[in-house]
Amino acid sequence: MQATVIVSVFSLIVAALGVGIAWATLAKSRKKDTADEGTNKGILASDIGYIKAGVDDLKREIREIRHEVGELSTRVARCEESCKQAHRRIDEIHTHDN
Repeated sequence: MQATVIVSVFSLIVAALGVGIAWATLAKSRKKDTADEGTNKGILASDIGYIKAGVDDLKREIREIRHEVGELSTRVARCEESCKQAHRRIDEIHTHDN
């Protein structure tokens, strides 16, 4: 009977050790997963920051281009008006020569 009790106690001790090792492995795995998740969130936040900076640069460039286009539109309008006046003068010269 003592052998049965010894085997039962030994089995309980081994089972308890197995549960303890499983629990420790689970806790370590959770810590590692949490650390990996934090690293991934940091990388993602950094990437979002770079994208935001790129978008801000593009917005600034678009504003500059709009300003340049506005200036060019004004210059084109002046050139068209000057061209009209030149054509009128040429027409006047032609009518005086004939």
